[in-house]
Amino acid sequence: MASKRGKQTVRGMFLSMAVATGTAGLVYIFVPHDGNANPVKAIDYRVELVTARRAAPYPVAAPDGLAKGWKPTSVSYDRENGDSWHLGFLDPDGKYVAVEQSTSLAEKYVTEVSQNARNTGRTRQVAGEAWQHWKGDKYDALVLRGKDATTVVTGSAPTERLAEMAAALKES
Repeated sequence: MASKRGKQTVRGMFLSMAVATGTAGLVYIFVPHDGNANPVKAIDYRVELVTARRAAPYPVAAPDGLAKGWKPTSVSYDRENGDSWHLGFLDPDGKYVAVEQSTSLAEKYVTEVSQNARNTGRTRQVAGEAWQHWKGDKYDALVLRGKDATTVVTGSAPTERLAEMAAALKES
């Protein structure tokens, strides 16, 4: 009797697994999914922006009035690491653009956040300010050195998109 019961338990386990696997397969087949969809979700960074603006010893910059299609994807403020402010976006073409600010030593900070970009010695006028143009293998950057902090707009997007972000920045 014990051996018959053991066979029933094993048989029941295999039947249960077959039913569960078949159900999962049917769900996968019939539930719509887009393999080309962008899995990056937009975030709301307003609370972090208000917090950073209260805590930072410099006017924290964030975009205001960007064209439709820009998607905020990441935000952070690190008081312990040079009061570093980070705000990441995907531009309308899906390229990465980040706004970075810090009181850290400018040369080291810009090199770090721009993935080793180097100063080209050229500047670009954006919204009445002369931003330094940095070029890199992975990211380019526009850099504005202020009296209290360095602002960097960097990413894989073309320089025109970086300039678009820089022009939209408002400090408070």
